[in-house]
Order: sequence, then structure tokens, then C-alpha cells
Amino acid sequence: MPRQRRDRATLVDVARASQVSRQTVSNALNNPERVASDTLERVQLEIARLGFRPNRAARSLRRRRANAIGFQVERDTARVFNDIHDPFLSALTGCAQADDAHVITFVADDDVLATYDHLLATQVVDGFVLAHTHRHDPRADWLRERDVPFVSFGRIWDNPTVTSWVDVDGHAGTIEAVEHLREAGYRQVAWLGWPEGSPVGDDRRAGWIEATAGLDQDAGALSVAVAQNALAAAHAAGPLLGRLSPGDAIACASDVLALGVTMALGQRGLRAGADIGVIGFDDGDLAEVFDLSTVRQPLHDIAALLIRMLEASAEPSHGVIVTPSVVPRASTRR
Repeated sequence: MPRQRRDRATLVDVARASQVSRQTVSNALNNPERVASDTLERVQLEIARLGFRPNRAARSLRRRRANAIGFQVERDTARVFNDIHDPFLSALTGCAQADDAHVITFVADDDVLATYDHLLATQVVDGFVLAHTHRHDPRADWLRERDVPFVSFGRIWDNPTVTSWVDVDGHAGTIEAVEHLREAGYRQVAWLGWPEGSPVGDDRRAGWIEATAGLDQDAGALSVAVAQNALAAAHAAGPLLGRLSPGDAIACASDVLALGVTMALGQRGLRAGADIGVIGFDDGDLAEVFDLSTVRQPLHDIAALLIRMLEASAEPSHGVIVTPSVVPRASTRR
């Protein structure tokens, strides 16, 4: 992890020294009438003693509508076919614009936190929408310590103290996918997912396990893991297809993997839908182009929730999970 820069006192430092919450310190700065007089005096003394200087970007965002929201994009996004974050960015930009704000995209240097620090120091942005979160992601705690407004598209799975997020219920979405396959008349339902350790992938696979628990099938033999790559998925689908018969189906952790399955079917002279049912997850452009049934993430609703959450005066008590929906297309049409 990059070394965190602590060249000035933070709001967290003031809260600890004053023995109050971060929200109380924030109220003392922005809404002092809400703080008891003795508590206000104690907080103000610690602010002076520590030389704390409020982050102007954070205060400007919470006192008025944000006009600059930072969104980090990955360096290799252009090579990631059907990256769900591309349509999400479009939805986020539209929702921000409707709220008199705009989105600034940027690529982080190797020292990720230094990039965020530079954007704040130069007042390019007022706050951030995080995405591509991962285990041991340092950004959320770094931003909280500096009282910088941020929200996250997706849970930060190993940091439950962060509650400013909106995420899709992958577990429930996969259950709906399996139920759709069963209602369409498919018998066994196999799983093609990502390698173990991906919180999103593991959550979706757990939904498949729950949804198929009552079926007469060997879950261990009908589950295969592969990287997010259509060609690799086509190769990995081979063992699954060898264990399935016409009238069975494969649920996938993503549309990219579902495309790989359809490629493997074509190599065997089989058709997605008519012979083997195939359903993906995300409903990016890829699913529509190849007529793939999928589970749709309501990206516009997620973006709108994040914008509202970003403007709130305090971090919410819990994150928000939204329910996705099945979009049936030719790949599950018998």
C-alpha cells in the first residue's frame, strides 16, 4: 500500500482528541447550532490546538451542489470488452448533469492516493465516485480521514465500516437467472463463473448454489471457474458441455462468459437457446448485440442514488442494495 501522507491534522484526529464523533466535528464546523455549547467549545479548542484546516472541497460539496465529481477509470478499460463501468459512467454523467454537476474522469498513477491528493489540492474535483473496488482498497479510509465526500459503486467487501455505497444484489440476481431457466423448461443448470476470491463472483455463485439446491444434479461437477475472457470461457465451457445434454443450461457470472459459452456451442454444432440455455449477467452492449439473455443492472437508478448520497451531509448508516432483473433474449428461447 502506498504510504499515506499525513502532513496536516484530519477531521478524525480532531474527533479523537475531542472524544466525539466525526459527525459532531463536522457539525461544529458547518452547523454549530446543532452542537451543545460545552461540546462545541471542546471541539473548537482541539481544532485550534491541532491546527486543523477543513478540506474546502468537502465543505463546498456539502454546502451546495457538487460541480465536479472525480471518477477513476482503469488504464486498460479500452481493452476490456463489455466493461460494465463504461455504461455506468455514461449513466453517472447524465445524472450528475441533471443535477448541475459534471464528472471528471482520470487515470491514477502508481501511487493512487497521490493522484487523489493532487486532484483535491488543485481543486479539480469536490468529491469522488469510486468503482473497481477491491480487497485492501486504501481509497475509502484515506478519503474519510480527510473528510472528503465520496460514494462507491459496489461494496468494499472487507471494510464494513464504509457504508456510502450502492450495489447490485448479485446473489438474488443469479437466483432469478436460474428460475428463469427453469421456467423456460431447462433441466440441469450448470455454472460458469470467476475464480474463487472475487467477492462479486463468489456472491453470484452463492446464488446459483442456493437456486439449484433442490435439483437432481452434482453441483461440484457442474461448476467451472475461468477468467473474464470470452476465448478462455469458450475453452472452459468444454468440460461443462460434456456433462450436459440438450435441454440443460448454463448460468454465467457475466455476459463475457456467456458469449464464450455460445462460441463453444457453435464449435459443436449446437445452438444457444434451442439446444443449451445460456444466460449472462450485467446486460452491457455485448448482451444486446449477441442476443444473450442476461441479468440487468439498473445503472441509471444506481447512478441517481449515488449522486443523492454524495450530496448528503453525513455518511449513511448502511449501504443500498438494488435488485437486478432478468432480460430474456434468444439464448434462453427453446
